[in-house]
Amino acid sequence: MQVVVHGSELSAATAAAALSMVGHQVYWWPHPAQPWNVLAETDWIRNEPGLYHQLSQSIDNGSLTLCESSKSLPSASVYWLAVSADQRNDADQWVEQTLGREPHDFVLVNNSTFPIGHTEILETLLRKERQVAVALPDMLEEGRAMATFTRPDSWIMGSEDDWATRQIGELLRAFNRRENNVRLMPRRAAELTKLAVIGMLATRVSYMNELASLADSLDVDIELVRQAMGSDRRIGREYLYPGCGFGGPSFARNLYRLSSIRAREGQHNGLLEQVVQVNEQKQEELFRKLWQYYDGDLKGRTVAIWGAAFKPGTARIAHAPVLRLLDALWAQGVHVRLHDPAALPAIENYYGQHPLLTLAGTAQSACENVDALLLVTEWKEYWNPDWRRLSTLMTTPLILDGRNIYDPAFVAQHGFCYRGIGRSANPQERAADDDR
Repeated sequence: MQVVVHGSELSAATAAAALSMVGHQVYWWPHPAQPWNVLAETDWIRNEPGLYHQLSQSIDNGSLTLCESSKSLPSASVYWLAVSADQRNDADQWVEQTLGREPHDFVLVNNSTFPIGHTEILETLLRKERQVAVALPDMLEEGRAMATFTRPDSWIMGSEDDWATRQIGELLRAFNRRENNVRLMPRRAAELTKLAVIGMLATRVSYMNELASLADSLDVDIELVRQAMGSDRRIGREYLYPGCGFGGPSFARNLYRLSSIRAREGQHNGLLEQVVQVNEQKQEELFRKLWQYYDGDLKGRTVAIWGAAFKPGTARIAHAPVLRLLDALWAQGVHVRLHDPAALPAIENYYGQHPLLTLAGTAQSACENVDALLLVTEWKEYWNPDWRRLSTLMTTPLILDGRNIYDPAFVAQHGFCYRGIGRSANPQERAADDDR
């Protein structure tokens, strides 16, 4: 098939790469606000596993053509629309003024997160009977976008037109061979399903964070509770990890969108609003633990932070917990030595030359003469540090683990005071246990 992909989002880049690798002839027109020469240098596109390599390979072999404007686009069987929510007016204008004048049959795939019902609006901008808009919500996981596109758990397709459904089935056939994992439903149902999934995942995380706070007050290790809950087949283990908040350009934004839809429908003070509030509070959880440890005496102290990206495997910091944490620390005059394997350029671009911020080249150098180490993003390189070396670098052996990746007892045995999310251990207590 000839496919036109429009947009500069991760979903657009991934669709261009994946569809071009299975025999489709793809023409990718990035949004003018972020043309290819800009996208090609961004950290997120280069750090997304396999994405940049596949894009380059497809460009080299001719299965993917980069287009600079809508005028250079061919007539296609499928137009794949994957722009950001704030570019909706641009998308509507393109559909109405360009695609709406095309004489041939085609399917318009709405892969953008627009308001519920907007796929139907897009179709009203088209002219012919076999110019059909379908909803195919973006369900990618950043950090493994290519994997979730090419080996998806399911596709959520919103279509009420049999012909269009068959066209998109053929488009995705290479990624749907093992079993038919297309969940077909009306367009509005598909659009709501995407937001419903985000809401459910966020609710599970926030529920565990609430339990972690309760575990702290009861002197219970939340990890024991989490493992027991996860073993119950009615619950399962996914998204049951308490932590210092979630973020990301899609996850958090879509949760807020779902909450705002409820508000527009007159449904206030519901579960989703509480989920949002819990997450905002948890993004400052490590700050509160630091405050409690030092009895509020934070001015002039220095701390190390490991991890700035909103999740491992990406360089992006949109809505990342580290942003709220940094603001809280700086408001108290705390100097921060920050390390992240991929997101330091994004931090530098976001904050510039902040007087209370030092960007560290290595994880260990970030910890030199600091009063605490705050683990925010659970990159694999942080999982097994040299604890003996770390104890000689830090002024105060205090570990604040925002992702519960460390064993409290093991860390305490090395002389550290450990505070996690619903977990804690003190070196004095461990020494007493060892004597007994």
